[in-house]
Amino acid sequence: MEEIRKEGISEEIPNEDSPKEDFPQEDLLKEESSEKTSEDPADSEEDPQETEETGEETQEEEKKKGFFGKKKKDKKDARIEELTDRVQRQMAEFDNFRKRSEKEKAAMFEMGAKSVIEKVLPTIDNFERGLAGIPEEKQSDPFVEGMEKVYRQMLSVLESLGVKPIEAVGKEFDPNYHNAVMHVEDEEAGENIIVEEFQKGYMYRDAVVRHSMVKVAN
Repeated sequence: MEEIRKEGISEEIPNEDSPKEDFPQEDLLKEESSEKTSEDPADSEEDPQETEETGEETQEEEKKKGFFGKKKKDKKDARIEELTDRVQRQMAEFDNFRKRSEKEKAAMFEMGAKSVIEKVLPTIDNFERGLAGIPEEKQSDPFVEGMEKVYRQMLSVLESLGVKPIEAVGKEFDPNYHNAVMHVEDEEAGENIIVEEFQKGYMYRDAVVRHSMVKVAN
């Protein structure tokens, strides 16, 4: 090394030929690792919001998989359900058809019965008129007694079928059962009371076959 003297200060100038200091490679690696370790730990942590979003996406994917990945029914089971449903529907339809047929049959029977009864009633009326015009001295005549028996038999048959006469005289007038063809002022009779019957009315079960023709007081 050359010594340079200047104003009393001496410095040593390194010679170019002097050997440089060696830096071992291991020291360099340690420094790099320490620099990496000294980085901000917050950068290495996962963002909680991203974690939640990822969890929600995973749940949605699992739901979709569970929905679309539903196990299909066996063809045999599906066929059994289809046939069972078809049988139940047919049974319900048949039950409705049976009930409807019974109602229609009953309605048709009642219509037919009422039609027959309406045609028989004039014969009953004629019997009543004929028997009412017989004098008392001939009441014991065998022919008259025979006619009375036929008349009573016909009434008995009609009664067994559900036909009965409508009560009129002394009853209050009811337009559902009576047909008023005459009004009269009668102080002895009450208001709207039937005082005379011109033609008997009849009912078949709960339906009126023929209304009574009556005279109403007041």
